[in-house]
Amino acid sequence: MSHRQPGPSPRRRSVLRGSLAVPAALAVPALAGAAPAFALSGRPKAGWGVQAGDVTAHAGLVWVRSDRPARMIVETSATESFRNARRWRGPLLGPGTDFTGTTRLRGLPAGEQIHYRVLLQDPDDPRRTGEPVAGTFRTTPKGRKEGVRFLWSGDIAGQGWGINPDRGGYRVFEEMRRRDPDFFLCSGDTVYADGPIQPSVTLPDGSVWRNVTTEEKSKVAESLAEFRGTFRYNLLDENVRRFNAQVPSVVQWDDHEVRNNWYPGQILDDARYTEKDVDILARRSLRAFSEYFPISTLPPGDEDGRLYRVLRHGPLLDVFVLDMRSYRNANSPNRQPDDATGILGARQLAWLKRELSRSRAVWKVIASDMPLGLVVPDGRTNFEAVAQGDPGAPLGRELQIAELLRHIKHRKITGTLWLTADVHYTSAQHYDPSRAAFQDFAPFWEFVSGPLAAGGFPATKLDGTFGPEQKFVKAPSRANTSPAETPPYFGEVDIDGDSGELTVRLRQEGGGVLFTQVLQPGRVGQ
Repeated sequence: MSHRQPGPSPRRRSVLRGSLAVPAALAVPALAGAAPAFALSGRPKAGWGVQAGDVTAHAGLVWVRSDRPARMIVETSATESFRNARRWRGPLLGPGTDFTGTTRLRGLPAGEQIHYRVLLQDPDDPRRTGEPVAGTFRTTPKGRKEGVRFLWSGDIAGQGWGINPDRGGYRVFEEMRRRDPDFFLCSGDTVYADGPIQPSVTLPDGSVWRNVTTEEKSKVAESLAEFRGTFRYNLLDENVRRFNAQVPSVVQWDDHEVRNNWYPGQILDDARYTEKDVDILARRSLRAFSEYFPISTLPPGDEDGRLYRVLRHGPLLDVFVLDMRSYRNANSPNRQPDDATGILGARQLAWLKRELSRSRAVWKVIASDMPLGLVVPDGRTNFEAVAQGDPGAPLGRELQIAELLRHIKHRKITGTLWLTADVHYTSAQHYDPSRAAFQDFAPFWEFVSGPLAAGGFPATKLDGTFGPEQKFVKAPSRANTSPAETPPYFGEVDIDGDSGELTVRLRQEGGGVLFTQVLQPGRVGQ
């Protein structure tokens, strides 16, 4: 639908070729969890690759990790030759941030391909720098002519399914890279801090799944060092590093960055954990999360330290990134008649209503780390997401969503759609008040994708409160199928610059398009 072809442009392809060689040491699992040493010979190295994140029309964040103390230097250019390069002096990388750091690039030209390279400089001898590591991204255009393409998915390294060298690692990231998106929306469960990775798993047919393993991934993460090692694990995969160097990210978190189905104030009854206070675990995880992803609203960029934010992608698109984990109330039967906290918290809900009202974008994507109408249980009596299976009037966390949907309708906010992951299958739901117990809202779509590299699970039930109708679903018939049995899923959104038409495609690894839905701009009740 957009004016670009789905493959990488010649400029982008050439800037990446030869610039992302994998250091031999990084491919050795025994070294994967090793901490950088203070007394190493040679020059600083950036073997974990580079990332860009939260890119706007004139700014973006660039990330790197060093193998020792080093000053981060970023150079940007309009061409891959780096003639007339602009230099940015970044932070000093040290043990306080696990030798990671980000540099904010400002004053960039809108709608342009930005080539960048990161150099690591010896803090005691500025003349000594490591081999530069290159990447590229497109800044957001001011006009709508070029259109927008982005991908979304989530759920990585879950249920014991890690990097399998026999399968070429996380191959789906290479497939997504070749789609040449403007950005990737990672919809949570970016890691599984509560999911140890074993060296091998025997599959139902008797074959063996092999995993790359590290010390930190051999148990549940509790210490800051273990959380850092968990976030480092996926960067062992060459496909991920190559993808990160080409495609900027918009990242949110869900439960498995800390522990399955966690909520603030929870005290664990789990023998695997010596630290039972989830709030302590969450603080450690959030620190590691902020160190390993370039996110504009987390320290050091924003001392407020919030994950919810809006990313504006020109006149065609605003992406509202939610945090459905940090401000929720406790998981419960979820049938209380009054619920001011809900799943978003009062402050985040007020922010979302305000920012949606201010948005002038043609399309307003609500990036939700949990689905709305899919029933996600937490044990026998409690529920983890919004829905609880009661098809009647809104109760519990549904009250907050009803308030939001009512606001969207009464403010005549057009072009909203919900994108999510979490449930480990792919589906499309259309919500309509004519089918609903609660009817004071305008129809909308919700699209689900994932997992990228985790176990597949059967489809869950629908809750009728907001009138969902499942237009498509693809899910395994049994729990925790391996990626060898159930292919990874990701979604694609393509907005045409001329017509403003938005096309959603649910995809699976191997190039297959499972489902397509075309939405028209400016309409209510599609």
